[in-house]
Amino acid sequence: MQEKQNNTSLVWFRYDLRTIDNNALAEACATKNKVIGIYCFDPKYFETNKYGFKITEKYRAKFLLETIEDLKRQLLLLNVDLLVFNTKPEAIIPEICAKYKVTDVYLQNDWTKDEMATENAIKAKLEHVSFHKSYNQLLYHPEDINFEIEKIPQVFTVFRKKLEKYVAIREAAVIKKLPESNRIENDTRIPTLHDLGIADFKTHVHSAFPFKGGETEALKRLDDYFFNTKKLGFYKKTRNGLVGTDYSSKFSSWLANGSISAKTIYWKVKQFEKEHYKNESTYWLIFELIWRDYFKYVSLKYGSQIFKLDGILHKDYEWSTNKNQIKKWINGETNSDFVNANMLELKQTGWMSNRGRQNVASYFAKELKLDWRIGAAYFESLLIDYDVHSNYGNWMYVAGVGNDPRDRKFNVQLQAERYDENGKFRKLWLQPSLF
Repeated sequence: MQEKQNNTSLVWFRYDLRTIDNNALAEACATKNKVIGIYCFDPKYFETNKYGFKITEKYRAKFLLETIEDLKRQLLLLNVDLLVFNTKPEAIIPEICAKYKVTDVYLQNDWTKDEMATENAIKAKLEHVSFHKSYNQLLYHPEDINFEIEKIPQVFTVFRKKLEKYVAIREAAVIKKLPESNRIENDTRIPTLHDLGIADFKTHVHSAFPFKGGETEALKRLDDYFFNTKKLGFYKKTRNGLVGTDYSSKFSSWLANGSISAKTIYWKVKQFEKEHYKNESTYWLIFELIWRDYFKYVSLKYGSQIFKLDGILHKDYEWSTNKNQIKKWINGETNSDFVNANMLELKQTGWMSNRGRQNVASYFAKELKLDWRIGAAYFESLLIDYDVHSNYGNWMYVAGVGNDPRDRKFNVQLQAERYDENGKFRKLWLQPSLF
């Protein structure tokens, strides 16, 4: 019988690109097995989708490359090597499992259709390998919530009230550093933008998100926003801002690819409250993390229905696919200067404020009555902080086929007057020379 320590555990990284509070990594490192990591730049995420958009455009691609570079460095501090491949996981992972005598694969539980298709294709080739999946991306663990996933409330407020006072947040997972003998020969390399079929570019001078990818940058931002500048204490007042790096926490991009966990942020808020003060703003940041959880639970409950035109409400509206209107929306050539400014910001930086997103999505779905899935697919392509659950959850919500019982429509003119009273944001993107 083979000795236990001669076996290998493979940590398959997907949307959990960190070493702090990573359940899959923690569980693998707690065994007596050798531990190696793997990340695949799956070509299917760099193809063009049915609407004509590249699934992962340059902004998120660059952020991802920076993230993987940092992940590799952080793993080496734990004496774990990260194998990186620019190929399909279902092609390379079985080969790696055979080469290194992998007995166990540890991974985050990602349940959306594309991720499950890849996972099932790999499992079909690895009959004698055990897969260990963990919920690694949520604030509230599914085992801890006080209702079944099938009974997730239809309204966010009910969901929040059922959880925030009654369900405890778990402590962050602790990772054990392995001995140097765990290291392997690793001649794999991280691809370049060019390898991914994308031209290099410089970050726009007016970008509200000029940050780099990776766990190190995420923690640096957290430390700066919370403890150096104490901007956390004003978060609720500034979060609807439009210009600059500090009107909101900007954690969403690192959360989206798992460079930082929601639990890490939660416990740092609690540390801030203990060391400094507790107010409406410190609570509101946690409130937003609960919203993020909510959309993940909605997708857990409804599965692929979140990608369908009638949404989770099965509402049958008349939707248009007018190419000219879609093009004008994308290029910032609509009848609304506020929508146009936000769309140009997205096109040139890969970022848009929360306020902007709600307005341009409402305009797309309710004013132009365009198929909301096209707007969602465009956001997926361009947004640095694209998260499948939040993106489709929010688009359904705004389009009137999701979790909004009121089926609201934004008055973009009134919104512009309220949130861009002096026109500073619109001037920045529509008439840069005047700014």
